Amino acid sequence: MTNDRTTQLTKWTETACLWEAEAPKAGNVHPHASFADLTYQDFVRSARATAFILSRIDQRGIAKSILDAVKTVKLQIGRNTNLGIVLLIAPLAAASRDGSIEDHIAQQIDELNVADSRLIYEAIRTAKPGGMGTTSEQDLSAEPTEPVREIMSLAADRDLIARQFSNNFADVLGFGRDRLETWWERCPQDRNQAIVGLHLEWMANYPDSLIARKCDEEIAMESSVRAKQVLDLNWPETVESQEEFAKLDAWLRDDGHRKNPGTSADLVAATLFVGLCEGLISC
Repeated sequence: MTNDRTTQLTKWTETACLWEAEAPKAGNVHPHASFADLTYQDFVRSARATAFILSRIDQRGIAKSILDAVKTVKLQIGRNTNLGIVLLIAPLAAASRDGSIEDHIAQQIDELNVADSRLIYEAIRTAKPGGMGTTSEQDLSAEPTEPVREIMSLAADRDLIARQFSNNFADVLGFGRDRLETWWERCPQDRNQAIVGLHLEWMANYPDSLIARKCDEEIAMESSVRAKQVLDLNWPETVESQEEFAKLDAWLRDDGHRKNPGTSADLVAATLFVGLCEGLISC
């Protein structure tokens, strides 16, 4: 990997992670809102560690980069801050080396074999994400016996990150990219506002699978409906929409962080990475 590519990937990855963490998104940690066990500074430190490792993905490969990033963050921060972000950005970063991400992402996923599945399982077990539960096929408690695409396809109906591996990141590269451009044009002077809007769009259109795992699908659907109500009131232009956003934020936080829309935040980071990589937005 050339120094130029390493530098670019470091900048794009760190910027995507930092921008996502900085924006005051509903129900998430940001500079003015923490969880009992997580602060904004934890995400800043995680962003730097993640960017360093993923920028060298040509040397490590996708699965090893995911595992190394998760282990490094666990060692430095002591908890899972960005498993979803790492899982999403790693294949996108690898695909970006040959030109258009959209043209090369399928090949990157297809090349991930059973050995890569084992590394990714180890990364997930290391991070210990909330609400994983058990499954009848390819459960995390056992060693995987199928390539990554096949395993992710088994979980695609209940996990939005797994879904991206099964559909070649169609949601990020389609819906996400489109909504990113819309919000960047709508809020040209306020990056944080644009990112909060993008987060609301993900929540409204794709019920958050972390909420579904930690609570249930009904609560995830309610969070989606509430996010859509905020947008339908023409957020952020109207007072009513701002009041509805405040209600949504409070509701998401009223039970610790069980209702944290973390998958939506991960998808925001991935979308920002694509936008930076493809020049749709700039640092």
